[in-house]
Amino acid sequence: MTPSMKPARRETRRWLFAAFGAICLLGACSSSDDDSGSFISDDALFIERPAGELYNHAMDLLIEGDLKAAITAFGDVERQHPYSVWATKAQLMAAYSHYLRNRYDEAIVALDRFIQVHPGNPDTPYAYYLKALCYYEQISDVNRDQKMTKAAGKALETLIRRFPDSKYARDARLKLEFTHNHLAGKEMEVGRYYMKHNNYLAAIKRFRTVVDKYQNTLQVAEALHRLTEAYIALGLIEEARKTAAVLGYNFPGSEWYQDSYDLLTKKELRPMVTSAPASGKPQL
Repeated sequence: MTPSMKPARRETRRWLFAAFGAICLLGACSSSDDDSGSFISDDALFIERPAGELYNHAMDLLIEGDLKAAITAFGDVERQHPYSVWATKAQLMAAYSHYLRNRYDEAIVALDRFIQVHPGNPDTPYAYYLKALCYYEQISDVNRDQKMTKAAGKALETLIRRFPDSKYARDARLKLEFTHNHLAGKEMEVGRYYMKHNNYLAAIKRFRTVVDKYQNTLQVAEALHRLTEAYIALGLIEEARKTAAVLGYNFPGSEWYQDSYDLLTKKELRPMVTSAPASGKPQL
């Protein structure tokens, strides 16, 4: 996680709690709506309390910041009243508490369970969103493995596909754009490494991945320039001219096009004339 993402994480967490607050705090006014009357069980050691009362107690612990105790308290709701509406809400709030503790694996397990058991619940879009955040907040620098970036992208795409009109979809789309930029950045890093070691075919594969798969990212212009460089190094002049033309058409004012143009000029060549692709995206 880069330092610039940390403030965004705090803002996301504040927004999450605000967006879900009405659902979470619903029990504060309704503790008498379900199983009422405490009693002592047969073993005389266990005292059952109303579900709403247990839920409100768990919420108090969560708001106070005692997350570990809140998780246990939400679990008590489900254990004592497994078929109540409060048990369903407690499952989700326990997952949220794990998330706030940065216990992402535990949160994901709880969220997967909620999604599986309650696929039609009104809070299920929130569960998908929170699961995506658990992966998103573990994204590491492009110099490291991007397993979490890929998992975050997949989870965000699932949310957008299943609930395109939910209140979480817009933020999910913004975060998905970030994951694509991050993955494109990783491809560029590896491609540059191959270029440095004159492994041009391997470099071309990486740069083409950026152009073909991550067309809306910030790395496309450089990827086209690096492709031009690699093609020239391999003696594939026509491919180099074609790629430079695509770069010039889509990014005419960029420094990368100027570099490609200068590179071809030194070879006494010019980029080929090309028209815009039907999709409006760079294509080779």
